[in-house]
Amino acid sequence: MNIIRLYPASNQIAEDVLERYRRVQSSAVSDSQERVSGAVNISPVGNCLAPLEGRSMVGTALTVRTRAGDNLAVHQALDLARPGDVLVIDARGEVTNAILGELMTLYAASRGIAGIVLDGAIRDHDELSAGPIPVFARGVSHLGPYKSGPGAIHAAVTVGGTVVHDGDLVVGDADGVVFVSPDRIEPVLTSAEAIMASEIKQREAIERGEWDRTWIRNAVSLIHVEEESFSV
Repeated sequence: MNIIRLYPASNQIAEDVLERYRRVQSSAVSDSQERVSGAVNISPVGNCLAPLEGRSMVGTALTVRTRAGDNLAVHQALDLARPGDVLVIDARGEVTNAILGELMTLYAASRGIAGIVLDGAIRDHDELSAGPIPVFARGVSHLGPYKSGPGAIHAAVTVGGTVVHDGDLVVGDADGVVFVSPDRIEPVLTSAEAIMASEIKQREAIERGEWDRTWIRNAVSLIHVEEESFSV
């Protein structure tokens, strides 16, 4: 038997909170967390976000840690997932072998999984792009996975350089994926909503030709130079 370590599952985030987060962008959530809590180089697959119609993918992280190129733990996690979970898979950032493809994604959707975030490779790119749930990944490979383990479920993982804990809030859109610890959900949401409201006002000011740029004058010491010279 191949060993998959199963840790206790975290509580899911309340639906009313998820609904508010669906209306904010990942960039606003990132800005509300000192711009340090998002995965880097993990991007949506093709046009997989189209069914969201401009809303963010949001859910509770179900974390999976697996050996590079192996998806046995991911298969087990699919059977343990609850509707509304987002699978957050640490595959060591390796993109030689794909961890999942069309069939696993279809099964995930049938289980009510809200999305998949993978620090690894997918295959069946076109099918996932047009598929029923959002998928974010580091790369694409035609080479299939191994199924020998080991792995862990509900343990802390690292995805795109960010540590993610089971039960964290996951927000994903065309700009990428960001995570929010449960103890910061309310203040981050309040800040993100305020940022988006401010950006609406700034867009309106730009359209009127009234965007306030005085902060640049206060931030920059501009030195005028008559001629640029080069030395060898």
